[in-house]
Amino acid sequence: MLIKVLGASAGGGFPQWNCNGSMSASARTGHPGFAPRTQSSLAVCADGRRWVLLNCSPDLRQQLAATPALWPDPMGSLRNSPIKAVIVTNADVDHIIGLINLREGTPFTIYGSDRVLKTIQANSVFNVCNPELVPRIELPLDQPVVLEDHGEDLGLTVEAFAVPGKIALFLEDTAGGKSFGSRDGDTIGLKVTETVSGRFFYYVPGCAEVDPPLANRLKGAPLLFFDGTLYTDDEMIRQGLLNKTGARMGHISISGSNGSIAAFKDLDVARKIYVHINNSNPVLDDHSPERKVAEKAGWEVGFDGMEIMI
Repeated sequence: MLIKVLGASAGGGFPQWNCNGSMSASARTGHPGFAPRTQSSLAVCADGRRWVLLNCSPDLRQQLAATPALWPDPMGSLRNSPIKAVIVTNADVDHIIGLINLREGTPFTIYGSDRVLKTIQANSVFNVCNPELVPRIELPLDQPVVLEDHGEDLGLTVEAFAVPGKIALFLEDTAGGKSFGSRDGDTIGLKVTETVSGRFFYYVPGCAEVDPPLANRLKGAPLLFFDGTLYTDDEMIRQGLLNKTGARMGHISISGSNGSIAAFKDLDVARKIYVHINNSNPVLDDHSPERKVAEKAGWEVGFDGMEIMI
């Protein structure tokens, strides 16, 4: 099974188009150690031919152009694509807007939780992906599902599970109290398994905390892609970029007693990779002290074009 990181950044990308903070400014000017990144998405394949996207970022067109494995087959029909399915883990703009790039009448299949699919259904702009050609299939929680595209087995099984998180910003219901209207299914993680070999990995690009059920699920995992949005909970406030904490946005921090480094210290995950990394996060600086702390704790910082074979 081959996994490609199409984009490792959080919403807005790195550098963000309107951000003049020190991190984005350094990336924009080509400062050594500040590699640009597009918005969060993975691609996974069991047979080298048919690909499944895990989330579909606004930067998808750029990501496809940079990834020859996702180009049309030059020996195929005039319009064809190796992209056979897309799985969306929440309704955040940076995870669903890329679906609009996949219009133009080529069939594939969209998978997501009931809550996320209802959000897509409620917005008619997504009908540019004609539901007659692009079916939308619900992923029930905690049940393995064989991934198919129009009846064609893609050689992969996915199990969706609820993770602590928050409803998408544009769907927030402040009357819902601290949860902002969130319910199970607003944010999911994925266990992706290659059917033939049984090899698997976990993908959790958005997560508010590693609670006991999630810790038990991920313990001993061979490979994990995990939410690396912020290094410290208040970093965007301190940098003058936004008046919200990571917790308010539904994202665990990397550092601190309740952060992901501490949470995974004793979980024996063999390989841990941060994705969905915000442009304010100092781990995006290859030479920063924060990057060294993360790496010393056994974490890798994902980057666009990263490939992993398992």
